[in-house]
Amino acid sequence: MESDSAIGFTVKSGWAAAVRLVGQLASPTVTDSRRIDLSDPAIPESRQPYHSGFGTARKSSAELTHLVSSVRRFGQRSASSLIQIYAADGPPPTGVGLVVGSLIDPDRIANAHIRIHALEGRLFREILEQAALKAAVPCSVWRERDLYAAAVEVLRQPEQHIRSTVAALGRSLQGAWRAEQKAAAVAAWLVLATRKRPDHRPGVPVLEHRRRRSADRSAHDR
Repeated sequence: MESDSAIGFTVKSGWAAAVRLVGQLASPTVTDSRRIDLSDPAIPESRQPYHSGFGTARKSSAELTHLVSSVRRFGQRSASSLIQIYAADGPPPTGVGLVVGSLIDPDRIANAHIRIHALEGRLFREILEQAALKAAVPCSVWRERDLYAAAVEVLRQPEQHIRSTVAALGRSLQGAWRAEQKAAAVAAWLVLATRKRPDHRPGVPVLEHRRRRSADRSAHDR
């Protein structure tokens, strides 16, 4: 029986946990788990480009523009390279799943400190979205707090069973298997479920998410 593969990412500021699942929906296997940098380690401030010190927003300037541009270049190279590695090694990925902290438009956040975190979250999420779109791989997004509820609905399994299964997936791996890796594995598992159960749409597809965001901005402007 032909196996499918999927990639899950848990998006953080400046980096992401990446997990690749291969196999059948009922019993997928983790074939790779790693951390990838989405910002250049040689430019420490690029990990939080919108921050200027603790809790302070970096002012709009040529420096900020340069930092954000460098993040986009470095991050997209890093993410695209990993997707290409996975595509060349085993079954090509059927999709990418992203786990993020928030999907709110930063422009709608009044608190300056929370807004700069949201700006950075959006920046690093969009880097991975663009890498998936460039590779012509479907991409869906889940908020972290919604992830297991979506898994219960789509996988048709109790939450505790899903958590136990995901915890067991990492036992044969070397390295970390923390909450970030587990969440990425759940996202990849949901992507596999999309292929097997096309009647379910477990996440927000990237293009639809962008349409919603544009509609939100239009409503906000009115």
